[in-house]
Amino acid sequence: MHSTHLLLEEPIGMASILEPSKASFFPTMTKIVGTLGPKSRSVKVISGYLKAGMSVARFDFSWIDPEYHQEILENLKAAVKLTKKLCAVMLDTVGAEMQVDNKSEKAISLQADAMVVLTPDAGQEATSELLPINFNGLSKAMKKGDTIFIGQYLFTGSETTSVWLEVNEVKGNDVVCVIKNSATLAGSLFTLHASQIRIDLPTLTEKDKEVVSTWGVQNKIDFLSLSYTRHAEDVRQAREFLSKLGDLYQTKIFAKIENIEGLNHFDEILQEADGIILSRGNLGIDLPPEKVFLFQKSALYKCNMAGKPAVVTRVVDSMTDNLRPTRAEATDVANAVLDGSDAILLGAETLRGLYPVETISTVGKICSEAEKVFNQDMFFKKTVKYVGEPMTHLESIASSAVRAAIKVKASVIICFTSSGRAARLLAKYRPAMPVLSVVIPRLKTNQLKWSFSGAFEARQSLIVRGLFPMLADPRHPAESTSASNESVLRVAPDHGKAAGVIKSHDRVVDCQKVGDASVVKIIELED
Repeated sequence: MHSTHLLLEEPIGMASILEPSKASFFPTMTKIVGTLGPKSRSVKVISGYLKAGMSVARFDFSWIDPEYHQEILENLKAAVKLTKKLCAVMLDTVGAEMQVDNKSEKAISLQADAMVVLTPDAGQEATSELLPINFNGLSKAMKKGDTIFIGQYLFTGSETTSVWLEVNEVKGNDVVCVIKNSATLAGSLFTLHASQIRIDLPTLTEKDKEVVSTWGVQNKIDFLSLSYTRHAEDVRQAREFLSKLGDLYQTKIFAKIENIEGLNHFDEILQEADGIILSRGNLGIDLPPEKVFLFQKSALYKCNMAGKPAVVTRVVDSMTDNLRPTRAEATDVANAVLDGSDAILLGAETLRGLYPVETISTVGKICSEAEKVFNQDMFFKKTVKYVGEPMTHLESIASSAVRAAIKVKASVIICFTSSGRAARLLAKYRPAMPVLSVVIPRLKTNQLKWSFSGAFEARQSLIVRGLFPMLADPRHPAESTSASNESVLRVAPDHGKAAGVIKSHDRVVDCQKVGDASVVKIIELED
């Protein structure tokens, strides 16, 4: 299983670049989040997504109703059973998103240098001269010369489906703008983004709360993508809200950084959130182009050192309509992996794209190639130095287990866990081999009935780079009372052998609790 990792800093034979990659049970350590929608409603298509490498399904509530999403989710559950591949569910909120409402759904043609009025009068019909918006405070926030962008997917590089406006004047509640580029807006809803302007809208809207407390509770969502997170308080309020919704107290909150305000408060947001989504669509508009890469590298480094998953968006936009990514996009995916991203999020490509399965497969292949040249040794040393001394007990065990696995060239690291925390700490050090997280269910009660925990923890590993969960038999305790509890030690290796991840005579590093102690074992598998 263990493969030789090349380093970009070392000479590489150019002919070796063309050698085909060897097939692996885990095609890529980097995870792929796919957005489900019109092109991915059927069990057959979703099964294709799972087989191609999608491990998290995103449901975007900025469009369409919960009933439509529920139909897709039921098909996702059927696809999971059919393919026997785990998949987590992410609910993406609308948040402080301004939208243009095109009730007629007729295409709107906008011509460069013409004028268009943005109005909060929702009763008006959208035309080339007038666009109704869902926010009546825009005129108070805008002034002459400010920039506004409108489109379904803002500025992908082919600027015929999104438009750049410059504010000419403010008239009462209306904002009069000059159109800077010709474009055709098609569809029922368009996102409106006011560049570098603070908009007084709540991060978790009443509509969001309704969706989370109904659809989210019904489906026990694994992740909440908190759109337009601007302050740490946004995350705290969302967590307090979830804590009152039954099982959703376990839901992980991913703060979506989409504008300058979120960027300015990034460090405090990272402390509160369970993970970060770098929403490069809106953020790429707020930032000067020459600063985008710098934010990405800085943000991913901070997430990596904090041991919190980081997700990068908007990498292969052109594959929405094309079978192959551009050269720049292919390089962008690889750089996201080399920068330390845990997962790549696909939006329009899988929501409405013409080649969604091919997109997931292509992104996975690029990620896999980038992982081969990821400088794991340098990353490990950098992380250990950042953590400093004295380390916490768990951090020390995790770093020691990864170091041992590297030294003995282990095929996998096996971690027995109940909460998933120990497994995430192992993955934080980015070992070159997969980490098998054996989640041991725990018996719990709400004083009315007994149930087992563990499913949440297993699925929530599916967004962490290099971490692959399996839900174990609850009769195997996560904390053994004996260092020779062979039944516990056999669980993951037997599973690994059956799946083809591990073979005879491979070395495996095992990490588990024995009584009050944490033990790291190196095991050589027999025939």
